[in-house]
Amino acid sequence: MKNLVTTILLSSTVLMSCANSNSTKEDNSAAAQDSILPPVETQKANTNYKPAFAGQTRVAGAKTKTPFEGKVIAQGLKSPWGIAVLPDGRLLITEKEGTLRIVTKDGKVSNAITGLPKVDPAGQGGLFGITLDPKFSSNKMLYWVFTQPVKGGNLTAVAKGKLAEDEKTIQNATVIYQAAPAFNGKLHYGGRILFDKTGNLIVTTGERSELETRPQAQDLKSALGKIIRITTDGKPAAGNPFAGKANALPEIYSYGHRNVQGIAFHPQTGDLWSTEFGPRGGDELNLVKPGKNYGWPTITYGIEYSGKEIGNPPIQQKNGLEQPVYYWDPVLSPSGIAFYTGKGIPEWSNNLFIAGLSSTHIARLVLKNNKVVGEERLLAREGQRFRDVVQGKDDALYAITDAGRLYRIAKK
Repeated sequence: MKNLVTTILLSSTVLMSCANSNSTKEDNSAAAQDSILPPVETQKANTNYKPAFAGQTRVAGAKTKTPFEGKVIAQGLKSPWGIAVLPDGRLLITEKEGTLRIVTKDGKVSNAITGLPKVDPAGQGGLFGITLDPKFSSNKMLYWVFTQPVKGGNLTAVAKGKLAEDEKTIQNATVIYQAAPAFNGKLHYGGRILFDKTGNLIVTTGERSELETRPQAQDLKSALGKIIRITTDGKPAAGNPFAGKANALPEIYSYGHRNVQGIAFHPQTGDLWSTEFGPRGGDELNLVKPGKNYGWPTITYGIEYSGKEIGNPPIQQKNGLEQPVYYWDPVLSPSGIAFYTGKGIPEWSNNLFIAGLSSTHIARLVLKNNKVVGEERLLAREGQRFRDVVQGKDDALYAITDAGRLYRIAKK
């Protein structure tokens, strides 16, 4: 029986490798059972660190059995970064240099929407995530994150404004929050934003990467390396875990983060999930709880890009610091994330989809009881750095890439 299973797996690998590498279609005609698929990661890890529990990394592979395909419906976007789905199904897309555009269902890209505050696009800076007001249909309000140039450098900022009726400008754009302190750097800004069920904003920030700023991820008096929760006026939201506590910013929701570029609420439990970049190895998927410390830079499953260990000695576990639900080594480079709630592909129900940058694929994670039990790579043949992924009004997934492509991923 063991030899038979091995033969089946080898045959499947050969068949997949012979497929047309230029096709955007995923071949699922001979899908194997998830239970016998090996992990999708086959490369050597950067470290020999041991996971804290079984299933924390390199779980069994998964395979979508429903035939589906990814099609490029628009090209020529300039470093797109974030997507918001408009009520009529069109997509509102941010571009890193500070431009906002609308893309129709048939891939027509609008002219630049003007009226946004100036961004600092150097390095990893620019215009980031965007979200619609829950009452957008009536008030046309938008909220977005960007790198704001200020005295002393720049910082992650949140702004809001109204989309004009002609959809050509943003009216009364106002900066409502600044993640201080400012720093003269070009890396790690976080940048995702969404509304929670109470009508408050969840926003991510980075710790700005440098050795001198990293400790601020652990500093409750700094907004760097945090997930924050604020009102639509930029004030600390009621019920935040550090409200009323001395020596702590009341807007902080969780801390000890390196650079979170993915946040989403689970459609059934309502839990907040996040993805964040590790260094060389150690990218993380976290179940975010209010007031919790997620460890950076005290604990990590990664090393410096130079190969040097982080910490003396390096540690991966410590009491009081949260463990990632899942981690990647080598890295996924996880950016935007989305849970699937559509009916188009039922087996994807409540699965988490993660836009991978250096890994050049979209990761599909199967979750059960807050654990990852299956992992699949989608659109890996495209060779694209995927920056964000969302579910559209038509139950399809839409993904953007750094090269300016917009993909629609749906059942054939």
